[in-house]
Formats: sequence, C-alpha cells, structure tokens
Amino acid sequence: MVFNLVLYLLVGATAGFLGGLLGIGGGLLIVAALSFTLPALGVPASEVMHVSVATSLAGIVLIAAASTTAQLRRRAVMLPTLLRLAPGLVLGGFIGAHLAQLMSGSVLRWVIAGFCLFMAWRMAFGHRREVREEHVPTSTWLLPAGLGIGTVSAIVGIGGGSLTVPLLVTLGVKPVRAVATSSAAGLLIALASSISYMLALHAPTLPLPTGALGYVYLPAAAATAIASMITAQFGVRLAHRLSGPALKRMFAAFLLVVGVLIASGG
Repeated sequence: MVFNLVLYLLVGATAGFLGGLLGIGGGLLIVAALSFTLPALGVPASEVMHVSVATSLAGIVLIAAASTTAQLRRRAVMLPTLLRLAPGLVLGGFIGAHLAQLMSGSVLRWVIAGFCLFMAWRMAFGHRREVREEHVPTSTWLLPAGLGIGTVSAIVGIGGGSLTVPLLVTLGVKPVRAVATSSAAGLLIALASSISYMLALHAPTLPLPTGALGYVYLPAAAATAIASMITAQFGVRLAHRLSGPALKRMFAAFLLVVGVLIASGG
C-alpha cells in the first residue's frame, strides 16, 4: 500500500509538472499510469480503465478548483463565455461518464488511446489563428460545443483543456484568457463526471478494492491531486522559458507516448 501511495504521488507530481509546462491537466498521464498499477490492487481487468478514468477526473476536481480560484482572483476567467459553455459541460460530463460505463474495458482503452493519437496529430500539424485582444465569445453555439467537450472529456478522463483552449483561441480569445476559462470549465466537467462515476448507475460487474466509491478509487485520486498542485508551478516557470513551437512539439510527443502506453496495456 505504501509503495502504491508513493507511486501515485510520483504520477501526480509528473502530471502536475506537465500540466504547468504544456497547459494541460495531466489527466491522460494519470489514466495511463493507473491502468498499469490498479490491477496490483485487485481491480478486475474488466474495470481497470473505468476506474482509471473516474479516479483521474476525481483528482482533477481538486486541481481545477485550485487553478480556477487563482484565475478568478486575476479576473482572467471570461464569465459570459463560461456561462454559455456551462450547461453543455455539465450535461456532457454526466452523459460521457454514463457512456463510458456502458463500454467494455477494451473498447474504452482503445477510445482513449485513439484520442491521444488524434490530439498528438492535431498539435503537431494544426495551425493557430491570430487572436483579437479582448474578444469574449457568447455565441449560442457554445452550448452544444460544451456538450461535446464535456462528453469526450468524461469518457477519456481529462478536464477538457486540450479541447476547450483550441476552441476559444479559434473564436478569437487571447491564449492566456482561454487557459483561464478552460480551468473553470474543467472544474465543471470533473465535478459532473466524478459524481456520475461515483453514483455508478451501471455498477461494476466485479467488486472493487476497499477505498473505491463507485468507480472512483479515492486514495489514488487524493494523492495524485495533491502532488499535481505542488509541482504545477514548476512546469509553468519552465514553460515561460521555452518557445511556442517547442512546447507544441513536446505536447505532441507526450500525447503520442501516452497513447501508445495505453494501447499496449491491453
């Protein structure tokens, strides 16, 4: 148990550092790490991916809450945009968690791996639009966009930053405000999806270890979240010393590696 706790702290620390460095929450890394370690705790193979995703999202609640609080103090969160996204994000979080519970463990594993590879390709070859200085999107299309982001994020175990930030930047938002608003959006997604996974409307077919609430393994969620919040600041410092293209290449390589690791775990 002590070894696993140390491992979760290391995973959380790494995820937090990469989150600060690359502008993502590290959820995919946590999912990948948990998918390899949870079987040793007695999590049935058929439920490993579900528990990994649910636990990642529960940890993101704490991480996103801390980040959102800091961003609100800086008044960087675009509240009108967030309010347009919020209904879709919350509903999508519930729907995505529900859909993931209906998938078999192997199908869910390949869905997550495929998402990683797609995001790696998009980051490596995509192009970013020039942005206007103070544009705050309030289009009614943000609601269905939020629904899609929330659904996908709840299925693959992330806070949605890799989807929300590109959307807002494409709509003309300054990157710094897009990241701030994405933090708050991630909090909504993580809360909604975590609750859905904890309620476990489709209960696990086999019993889970002590410490699990629904599909969420609470010790791992707490350990990864605490460590992530400590190390994220160091990633942010390094990010300010690197060029934009360098960060994009690192992000693409990171997602490629994680996608391969998740796929190979099956």
